[in-house]
Amino acid sequence: MKFYDFGEVIDSKSKFVLFGVPWDYLTSIKAPNSAIAPQKIREVTKDLALTTEMGIEIPNLEVVDLGDVQIEALEVDKNLKEIKNFIYHIYNQKRDVIPIMIGGDHFCSFPVIQTVGDLFADKDQFGILIFDAHLDLYEEWDKGIYSHATISHRVFDLDYVNNNNILIVGTRDIDIPELKIAKEEKIEHLDAYQLQDYGLNRYIQEIINFFTNSKIKFLYVSIDIDVLEPSIAPGTGFAIPGGLSYRELWTILRQVANELKIVGFDLVEVAPNLDLSNNLTSNLAAKLIIEFISFISNNLYFK
Repeated sequence: MKFYDFGEVIDSKSKFVLFGVPWDYLTSIKAPNSAIAPQKIREVTKDLALTTEMGIEIPNLEVVDLGDVQIEALEVDKNLKEIKNFIYHIYNQKRDVIPIMIGGDHFCSFPVIQTVGDLFADKDQFGILIFDAHLDLYEEWDKGIYSHATISHRVFDLDYVNNNNILIVGTRDIDIPELKIAKEEKIEHLDAYQLQDYGLNRYIQEIINFFTNSKIKFLYVSIDIDVLEPSIAPGTGFAIPGGLSYRELWTILRQVANELKIVGFDLVEVAPNLDLSNNLTSNLAAKLIIEFISFISNNLYFK
């Protein structure tokens, strides 16, 4: 089953290349099984309507689904190499496509961000926007420096990432060591409660201003599903109350895609085994992915 039954061959018209990373070995709790999320999110699309909310016909979107990266759960270094090589293979076929990854736990995002960033020519204009209930800034956690709780720290460690081009949004469950690191390194985070304090329009403007003030024009976006209020996205390992609504995140993504050029994105941490029987979280994830694709696609023609 492919995502919305899209094709699986990159050609001259392809603009988006979707793939899965079915890997959750680096999560720190046993309950979630996010390794099965890529296939589950694909499966639910067979029962979803074929237009976006704004009336775009989904079959007309120029998306390719290349399936999943081959993963051996316990082989961390090998998997990191496999993910990077998978993306190299995509770019070798068509350099200007936009990669879209479905995880997997949040650490799956690191090798994707790293590879996209390493290959991006204008690094001084490249930024990373992370949606997450957590900062994920631990230096080490559980199995070591590679963990879904260290993803933001590992991204920050990249040579071309600094406190002017990485922003974490939706945070509301921050541990003391992470907060200390954020303060010491001046890593910006826009907490979930600030949305209520500011209102949605200002909240969105704070995101846009952060990147435009840093002269960032190109953005990679990483979406941890736990950024959302868990009453609408219960199928995740760390269900933290007080998250964003679907409509709020939808609106933020729409405006971000309008203001900045998206060069890649991912959605991670969906745990279908913890979801409701009606697949609420997987349906929501599929909708977010296709809606964000439509926002980006719409703006590709006007920039």
